[in-house]
Amino acid sequence: QLQLVESGGGWVQPGGSLRLSCTASGFTLDSYHINWFRQAPGKEREGVSCILNSGRYTNYADSVKGRFTISRDNAKNAVYLQMHSLKPEDTGVYYCAATKSITAVHGMCIMPPVYGMDYWGKGTLVNVSS
Repeated sequence: QLQLVESGGGWVQPGGSLRLSCTASGFTLDSYHINWFRQAPGKEREGVSCILNSGRYTNYADSVKGRFTISRDNAKNAVYLQMHSLKPEDTGVYYCAATKSITAVHGMCIMPPVYGMDYWGKGTLVNVSS
């Protein structure tokens, strides 16, 4: 069975940090570009970050630039999202998604739309509140 599994979510106070992990079973991630999306209550799913299969290029939504870092370890078949200086508006379910098709220009990947993904995880909840 081919699936992605997210972990690392939880409750954290504003200003805190969390590290999300995305692992794959049934297939290897090294041929896929990985994206993190999030969905806040009552809002549409939005792109947070992307990373090429090689790890060479990354990109971030403006709302998380400077606070979040995406990385991958293909040997461990895993992708990570390190989140610092968390804000209440970062609250939501975080999903990782894999695609074989992505655009890369000027040293960064262009976050693809939600409908362009090949595989999705079920998500992990991040709750930033005091």
